[in-house]
Amino acid sequence: MPATPLQSIDLDRLSRDIRTWGRELGFDQIGIAGTELGRDELQLLDWLARGRHGAMSYMERHGVRRSRPTELMPGTLRVISGRMNYLPADAADMNRVLGDGALAYVARYALGQDYHRLLRRRMQALAKRIESTAGPFGYRAFCDSAPVMEKPLARNASLGWIGKHTNLISREAGSWFFLAELYTDLPLPLDAPAADHCGSCSRCLEACPTGAIVGPYQLDARRCIAYLTIELRAAIPEDLRPLVGNRIFGCDDCQIVCPWNRTAQTATLAEFAPRHGLDASKLLQLFAWTEEEFQHRTEGSAIRRTGYECWLRNIAVALGNAPADAAVRAALLARCDHPSELVREHVRWALARQQAGTVRAV
Repeated sequence: MPATPLQSIDLDRLSRDIRTWGRELGFDQIGIAGTELGRDELQLLDWLARGRHGAMSYMERHGVRRSRPTELMPGTLRVISGRMNYLPADAADMNRVLGDGALAYVARYALGQDYHRLLRRRMQALAKRIESTAGPFGYRAFCDSAPVMEKPLARNASLGWIGKHTNLISREAGSWFFLAELYTDLPLPLDAPAADHCGSCSRCLEACPTGAIVGPYQLDARRCIAYLTIELRAAIPEDLRPLVGNRIFGCDDCQIVCPWNRTAQTATLAEFAPRHGLDASKLLQLFAWTEEEFQHRTEGSAIRRTGYECWLRNIAVALGNAPADAAVRAALLARCDHPSELVREHVRWALARQQAGTVRAV
């Protein structure tokens, strides 16, 4: 039981205070949602039944725990959802990098410090601030760290709507932001779900390099470059490799073309600034990294998740899509005897493309 009787707490005032404290902790917006996700659960189950989660077997294992907060944390009544902008203001121009076959494109969210712990720690700090006023209460903080339907909960907390590319979009901030949640047993006042403002726009569907957005609000992860370069641990399907272009870790194309990102808010935290020049690094420089260099330069970075083997796999594909060049062929030849068959197979493919003088796909 809370040290302060619940009936003596002004929940409306506490809700306002939570938003203030959230901003003080670096969140750009805080909202409050309930736990009902019935329609979203049906969509999740249909997505899984169609196999669109690919090799992400954990999605299937978690099942409806993802769409039923009370099964993940019994007693949950509300979800405090927070967003934090991550787009670095001083990063290299995205279209310039994507248009230069010698450069590597890294998704903007991964250029700085790994967001998982950073946001979860700040959400945990928010819980402590609440506790100092409301007394002990039940809670658990998350940031892409458990089976949580982050985007539907954020939508219900009025942080934005789920766009046709399946990312969350805010009218005020665009879509370049992270999400974090605090499950709680406090019966706080609810925010109204955000309305959809995509209208008839279909730019994200048209821009997806691999056609992964198979329809409005429908994503087939098996074709998504983020999935192929980060989640997938096997060979990237050959028919999709030319379409990956120079994207070696994730993909932002659907966000780049979104009209709501024309005036997107940029990051205010220094932690999200680009590190090691990864906003516009040369492919050959990254391909030359030893495993020790990879471990050192990706310390505290979301890029560490892909692992060194898949890092080389991804760069080999990008080099196969790069303009024919003797230096590229030499670098690929130097990796032909790599201990990993996964790396060797992608190197052979890239080398064949280079030797044939194939022009990369953008």
